[in-house]
Amino acid sequence: MNIHLLTKLPPSVDLETKQILKKCSQANRCLAELKGLSGTIPNQNILINTLSIQEAKDSSEVENIITTHDELFKEELFAEYLSNASAKEVRYYTIALKRGFELVSKNRLLTNNMIIEIQSELEKNKTGFRKMPGTELKNPRTGETIYVPPQNEEDIKDLMQNLECYLNDDDISNIDPLIKMAVIHYQFESIHPFYDGNGRTGRIINILYLVQKNLLNIPVLYLSQYIIEHKSDYYHLLQGIRDNNNWEEWILYMLDGIEKTSIETIKIIQEIQQLMMDYKHRIRKSYKFYSQDLLNNLFCHPYTKIEFVQRDLGVTRKTAAKYLDELSVGGFLQKEKIGTNHFFINKPLYELFTKNHG
Repeated sequence: MNIHLLTKLPPSVDLETKQILKKCSQANRCLAELKGLSGTIPNQNILINTLSIQEAKDSSEVENIITTHDELFKEELFAEYLSNASAKEVRYYTIALKRGFELVSKNRLLTNNMIIEIQSELEKNKTGFRKMPGTELKNPRTGETIYVPPQNEEDIKDLMQNLECYLNDDDISNIDPLIKMAVIHYQFESIHPFYDGNGRTGRIINILYLVQKNLLNIPVLYLSQYIIEHKSDYYHLLQGIRDNNNWEEWILYMLDGIEKTSIETIKIIQEIQQLMMDYKHRIRKSYKFYSQDLLNNLFCHPYTKIEFVQRDLGVTRKTAAKYLDELSVGGFLQKEKIGTNHFFINKPLYELFTKNHG
């Protein structure tokens, strides 16, 4: 097959067509609403934790790394007891995402060194950018080669340096950041700079870029579920740029993803808020030990355990166990056992995620 010659950014075509600008305006409105709503949750770690776990599951599913919510939540709490390889991979994604958010929040930049660190957290290796030729992207069903990314180590470094400049220097291209994000994602996936983890690293870059540009304060917009639902379009449209320089359809696809995912995430956050208010009123009415810290603990993750309550509330192990047992008897939590440890499930919160993303 013909090897596509990847060119440096910015693209030499008009990316702000009438259709794109109209769609971009809608996507920006929905994203701004999401940013505003996410700021109303008292403890934003609740959203960072719960939504990043969901994204980790979905992003890995794009790569056919399948795990259930149950396996994933248990892996988060009881890694020492479990050996589910898929759940571990998903957990690495959550760690990589949070590390990336920490770096971008601190530096307000998104550099190649940071991208390498994110991929290293994902894959648990330190191989860095590809140095050896031979990488090809194949159709998983037919085995046919559909795309050959740059093979030469120097070309990869050169293209990634150009991408780093494009990410951080708006003088290179001052188009709307949402359009730019679509361009960045295409370019990163086409450079395919790593031996493994390119897809998941690229999806982490998407959200970190929105945080870098202050379009979101925390990482709460994740496109992986949208990509799963439109997976064939995703690969077809990426290839459409390589074959026909068809940027418009790709950018419209990504903007549609931002708009629809923002709307879905707004619904999820509103449901989390309603659940928290319900638990707050009912627990406060029935138990003298109610506190905001306790409520935050119960919503920071669908599963909790004695050690977490002990840590978050600054109480003894005996007291933490008593609180959780009483909440379990009262129907607020479901008590289960792994090995010699008990854990407690916030079933309504758990069901909220399994309902929204089966």
